[in-house]
Amino acid sequence: MTSTTKPDYWSILGILPGSNLKQIKAAFRTEARRWHPDLNVNDSNAEDRFKLVNEAYVVLSDPIKRSNWETSISSESSELFSSGFPSYKEYLELVLGLHIDDEDINETNELEEEDIDYSDDYDLNENVYANDYKPTTSPPKPPPIKHVEDVETVVFLSPLEALNGSTIEMEINNGTIVEFNTPPFAGDGWRLRLQGVVVGGKDHFIQIRVETEEGLRIDGLRVLYRLELFPHDALFGCGVEVPTLDGPVVLQVPPKSSSGRLLRLRERGLKYNDICGDQIVEIILVLPEDLSDSELALYSRLQELSLNENV
Repeated sequence: MTSTTKPDYWSILGILPGSNLKQIKAAFRTEARRWHPDLNVNDSNAEDRFKLVNEAYVVLSDPIKRSNWETSISSESSELFSSGFPSYKEYLELVLGLHIDDEDINETNELEEEDIDYSDDYDLNENVYANDYKPTTSPPKPPPIKHVEDVETVVFLSPLEALNGSTIEMEINNGTIVEFNTPPFAGDGWRLRLQGVVVGGKDHFIQIRVETEEGLRIDGLRVLYRLELFPHDALFGCGVEVPTLDGPVVLQVPPKSSSGRLLRLRERGLKYNDICGDQIVEIILVLPEDLSDSELALYSRLQELSLNENV
């Protein structure tokens, strides 16, 4: 059966009779959020309950409607208890204004103190009637801050900045300005860690790049350079002009130099007091981009000879 008795709006909002408008509003927001159909897709009674919550707010927030309702509910309550106390099921139907199944009697939905929001988001006074305000559900709570992946930023330094250390000021991804010092004798490819500065508590890494326009990479006092050679130049040896911090010099590449071989240019690195570093040149073999048919034939013949010798 469906009860025709007026529901108890105070009980629907979970507040005491005579509560003020601020308490009514806070209770309405809590109950509307709790019973919104979008948040209770598996509850067939949620929509009806949500409608009752809105109805309760409209009546209790309007002094005239509240007075008329309290007068009518008082007379109905007297009739209900005139023949004795109703059953628990009948009492719930009176309070909620809904048909209650037996299986629902044992299910309770207690309102905890921490769920009640007493904040006043609207500039209303006690004399504002409900028809001037349309009941709405409160906005959803913001999602928790999620842990994100570590962030890395590349910072470019000059050779002197890397040698002596430098103070860097930069803006990280959340708009925060951070200032940090790079250590003296820093090298190209070093990584520094700014601990816990990323939203979510992750780290922000700084990758230091120290490389000149000529391709000289700094590593402490040493200077590193990759020299690309054609196979025949590495095989027979050659003189090659290479850049240094003090200008270009001619490097004599020994015959039969394999890829990965390291050659040293003494005291062509960075200077610190009376100490001077070296420049290390690494041999890298590369093929010409455009090989003629005759050159390809020679490489093919070289491969045949190599295979025959290994048989």
